[in-house]
Amino acid sequence: MEPSATPGAQTGVPAGSRQASPRPPDYEDEFLRYLWRDYLYPKQYEWVLIAAYVAVFLVALVGNTLVCLAVWRNHHMRTVTNYFIVNLSLADVLVTAICLPASLLVDITESWLFGHALCKVIPYLQAVSVSVVVLTLSSIALDRWYAICHPLLFKSTARRARGSILGIWAVSLAVMVPQAAVMECSSVLPELANRTRLLSVCDERWADDLYPKIYHSCFFIVTYLAPLGLMAMAYFQIFRKLWGRQIPGTTSALVRNWKRPSDQLDDQGQGLSSEPQPRARAFLAEVKQMRARRKTAKMLMVVLLVFALCYLPISVLNVLKRVFGMFRQASDREAIYACFTFSHWLVYANSAANPIIYNFLSGKFREQFKAAFSCCLPGLGPRSSASHKSLSLQSRCSVSKVSEHVVLTSVTTVLP
Repeated sequence: MEPSATPGAQTGVPAGSRQASPRPPDYEDEFLRYLWRDYLYPKQYEWVLIAAYVAVFLVALVGNTLVCLAVWRNHHMRTVTNYFIVNLSLADVLVTAICLPASLLVDITESWLFGHALCKVIPYLQAVSVSVVVLTLSSIALDRWYAICHPLLFKSTARRARGSILGIWAVSLAVMVPQAAVMECSSVLPELANRTRLLSVCDERWADDLYPKIYHSCFFIVTYLAPLGLMAMAYFQIFRKLWGRQIPGTTSALVRNWKRPSDQLDDQGQGLSSEPQPRARAFLAEVKQMRARRKTAKMLMVVLLVFALCYLPISVLNVLKRVFGMFRQASDREAIYACFTFSHWLVYANSAANPIIYNFLSGKFREQFKAAFSCCLPGLGPRSSASHKSLSLQSRCSVSKVSEHVVLTSVTTVLP
């Protein structure tokens, strides 16, 4: 983040006095040591920030890599939704591996240390990753909306999903080119530019003050506000469809049957000893499908909510800074610096949060994560875990059989 005051005011050294009096030979070296020791060296609370960045870096890289490996190794997990989740993980890996270290150093030292070329590349890749994440979440919401609310209008396939992913990357790479074009690296102290990269800044340079206002207003609407609004509408309709008894012949039939259990006791006793009707089995498959869709919808809604919360602070701060020109002559510089630093960390924390969400809300991903960690750490009690797993599988099978008998017999009495 660039300094908001002049170097003389920040360091306490009057600029006029330095120009009036001749400098000793070691003045520049002593001045640089002073800047590093009292201004640029991490403070105590910044060490906490460094630890938080390192934790996010490790969790994001390991978690998103496991997500990609889980889908790649298991053919039954290669669904349309999981293809988009893998693309989301690839974007998170990109922004974590390339952009997070640079962002950490900039937030701590308030200096750009990577030269002119990377000043254009790293912000460009960060903008591309944001665009990929937003377009991927939008594609997931659109796919789920068609599959649940309008299944006859559009048939999603793995081939179409791969084509959509290629289109997402192509659009993101093309649309974010202006971000790389306007980025330039400059030194706050030009007389020390050849001696050190400290107090160098990588920031946007526009020909007119109107252009950044238009650009960042459009950026905020296109990459945050409009997609969130459309996705919220899509998931609201999905929620009504899955939880509002909108699926024909599913919830209504069960409700009618379960409201009158005394009338069906004799028929249920006959149904337990006979084979259920084919329509009853189709009905049970429909119930299972609805439950699976509910679990997937819950997970995707949580992913969208976490994304909205993590990207909200930096989106609002960028609009206030670039569009409305705030924070240029702010008196409480440390508070503003802390807000921007925390908002940067939240963006990367979103990349680490997604694999955790998959682990808690998706049984398939959770099993694959456990299998991966058991292979890497075989000494974590494999015997006890194996016995526990077999016991849990037996209990699940027994419970599943009982529930299937109850549902099948109930449906047999309801369906003619």
